[in-house]
Amino acid sequence: MPLFLSQFKLLWSQDSWMDSGTEGGDHRRVRTRETPPAGSGGPGSPPGSGYSHEGFSLQARADDTGQEGVGAQLDEDGDLDVVRRPRATSDTDPAEPPRDKVHPTILAQEEEDVLEDEAPESCPHSIIKIEHTMATPLEDVGKQVWQGALLLADYILFRRDLFQGRTVLELGAGTGLTSIVAATMAQTVYCTDVGADLLAMCQRNITLNSHLAAAGGGVVKVRELDWLKDNLCTDPEVPFSWSEEDISDLYDHTTVLFAAEVFYDDDLTDALFRTLCRLTRRLKNACTALLSVEKRFNFTLRHLDVTCEAYDHFRSSLHALEKLSDSKLRFVVEPVEASFPQLLIYERIRQLELWKIIAEPTS
Repeated sequence: MPLFLSQFKLLWSQDSWMDSGTEGGDHRRVRTRETPPAGSGGPGSPPGSGYSHEGFSLQARADDTGQEGVGAQLDEDGDLDVVRRPRATSDTDPAEPPRDKVHPTILAQEEEDVLEDEAPESCPHSIIKIEHTMATPLEDVGKQVWQGALLLADYILFRRDLFQGRTVLELGAGTGLTSIVAATMAQTVYCTDVGADLLAMCQRNITLNSHLAAAGGGVVKVRELDWLKDNLCTDPEVPFSWSEEDISDLYDHTTVLFAAEVFYDDDLTDALFRTLCRLTRRLKNACTALLSVEKRFNFTLRHLDVTCEAYDHFRSSLHALEKLSDSKLRFVVEPVEASFPQLLIYERIRQLELWKIIAEPTS
């Protein structure tokens, strides 16, 4: 299966944040004076090739691009004459202004040692490089970059106060993108998932972006955390296992847990919420959990209708968690309005949601 290396550009400058207007304004575009990287219209690599190097352009193109000389055309009756034609991939000089890129474009085929040739020191602090796949079977969905991860990354950058100098834990980290963003401000990030192959990819991404965490004095630790098991793996023979020092640090200092787009299977959703409850009861501090989810609609033969069963089950789990309280802990669940600045370019559709869970001692 082909692997890709994408560049995610963070728009750190306050000037590049969008003018959101009123709260809840449209945050799908980010304005910036920078131009897209050279070669963004380059040729693609053949399907089925090994590593490919992509430029994932996260900069919006200026609105006036290609506008010169464009005027309304009328037919003989005075009506607006709209010419429509298929969009050819080989058309290097389109009549219409180019749209903002919202997905990676393969720029050139690279050798299999492309990751070894990348020097982290040469990467600017506004660029995150992520190795990932574009499509996978269901069991490997963690190897893709999902929009919910970008939404959560935006919120982390917005709520720096929640992460600054803290110990945090990501559940189901996948490629590690969100953990890398958190590491720009957190002291320690436990980046967890399950599966040796996925964890190895995640570790490569952490290494590729080690300069980002180092700049803030943070550290990212990739560890195995299986939601279907009650205890953390401490076997030193197992890759990405936990040391006793790790476990003590996790339970003594963690204040934030987060997970991005991991709610696609009901059994795994149940396992995540059980893990969330188990961890929060073992933590010494009150903590906040942040969960991003996309409400996906699918046609099901069982209902002979379009439904969003995975999302409905997620919402039911949130409702059950809110009702769950004991002598030690209670959970407060609330949605997060997606009106915070967008520092990564992706389509922030209304089906993307962010939920906050506050686990606090019962008074």
